[in-house]
Amino acid sequence: MFNRTMLRAAAALASISLVAGCGLFSDEDADGAKPVVVGTTSEPSTLDPAAAWDGSWELYRNVFQTLLSFPTGSTSPQPDAAESCKFTDPTNTAFQCTLRENLKFSNGHVLDAAAVKYSIDRITKINVKGGPSGLLGSLRAVETEGARTVTFRLTKADATFPFILATPAMSIVDPAEYAADKIREDGKLTGSGPYTLESYSEGGAAELKKNANYIGFADRKNEAVTIRYFKDSEVMVSALRKKEIDVTNRGLTAEEVVALQDKKPENEGLQVVETVGADIRYLVFNPKDQAVAKLPVRRAIAQVIDREALVGKVYQGTAEPLYSMVPKGIAGHTTSFFDTFGEPDIGKAREILRNAGINTPVDLTFWFTTDRYGSSTAPEFAEIKRQLDRSGLFKITLQSKPWKDFQEGYKNGQYPVFGRGWFPDFPDPDNFIAPFVGKENALGTPYDSPEIAEQLTLSRKESDRGAVSGPFEVAQKVLVEDVRLLPLWQGKLHIAASEEIAGCERALDPQTIMQVWVLERKTSW
Repeated sequence: MFNRTMLRAAAALASISLVAGCGLFSDEDADGAKPVVVGTTSEPSTLDPAAAWDGSWELYRNVFQTLLSFPTGSTSPQPDAAESCKFTDPTNTAFQCTLRENLKFSNGHVLDAAAVKYSIDRITKINVKGGPSGLLGSLRAVETEGARTVTFRLTKADATFPFILATPAMSIVDPAEYAADKIREDGKLTGSGPYTLESYSEGGAAELKKNANYIGFADRKNEAVTIRYFKDSEVMVSALRKKEIDVTNRGLTAEEVVALQDKKPENEGLQVVETVGADIRYLVFNPKDQAVAKLPVRRAIAQVIDREALVGKVYQGTAEPLYSMVPKGIAGHTTSFFDTFGEPDIGKAREILRNAGINTPVDLTFWFTTDRYGSSTAPEFAEIKRQLDRSGLFKITLQSKPWKDFQEGYKNGQYPVFGRGWFPDFPDPDNFIAPFVGKENALGTPYDSPEIAEQLTLSRKESDRGAVSGPFEVAQKVLVEDVRLLPLWQGKLHIAASEEIAGCERALDPQTIMQVWVLERKTSW
């Protein structure tokens, strides 16, 4: 179905890992009824997949199904609810899937082609601002034939479409439980994934139980999983050491990772898995703000920011500087921002502002979320403020909000400058540029760039995703010229866990989403 080079590119992120602990092999789980408890700082913003283009996918992957998915170790999207999928025409504008037989939702209702069409159409009809409808820009229509065949008609060739269908945003929902034109808000969900959601408390926990009706690729190694949500990673680490949770996913600070790797008494019985990741952090500039609307202001900030100092002081080797929106390990990665701005230089920044007739210091407010990306976010922004204030060219005020409130604010264009993180929807350069451009994008700040749009269209005609560097190099030069986005760093992923848990090294899929069904309790060593 996919070119081999494309497969290798997609596999790279999933296959490279440095493993310490969380053994590769284990006996059958003798205590399968006892839930595996996973701690995370990434809480869902909504339980309805039609509304979320964010970390809510962590939950969705385990309770919903998509036509295609990314099993750990896979080199391309593989069938999940589908039995098979393929492009059916030479122009790659018709993509057809045949469903598995006898699919059911957890409530016993039939999952058929009509339900798939309903779920995808619902995303585009509701069209949540900053939501997953932005992924479906190339979709013209969804057609069904009988109970098991679904065909997606595209407006133009889009070699990334199978990858899009594999994202949790395309989760299949029960038409009887989800209105076609509004978000479900009763605190419940109905899916067909490996687990059912038995209960959910905001800021508390999600209780998952093995779904008896599930038919798909997941080989579930446990009977139940509890996901506990933490506002602070320090509390989460404490819970791990006290054996209140078994595994951590997302949110560990650099200091905590380093401390957990030390062979100290308090870490007895704990191990850490380190995986090369493609998650990135970046700044977003909102042109609605009077000061930020001036390109020289944005260019001067780009000239001052010292990424080496930022990752050295705050992330202690658990991240590396990023000079491109496309990270290392993904086709099309460049160092375009370094090539243009070079080393941090206050003198050059001062000259940029002086030549534009802009008085200094420039007053700006930078916003960040307190509970989405872990406890390192606050010191990260403190370091950014320190660098910019020290230049004498800027006077920075920091503001922050919990994720739900923060998300509402940036989608409504309320923040002049704000920080975002990005975990890839799928491992392709398209996914590190396309979501952030266009009138409707994942950031809520319209960024209309015909030149970037042209390069994206050109790249999507190429089924060999390892051969698309050219268009993305051009697109990234435009990003540097506009400085609407400023990449900061690329991270590594760390899972800390009890030695009693097996499967950690297989838990993260190519989208860096935890597939909790691979976790199990060991019975012997």
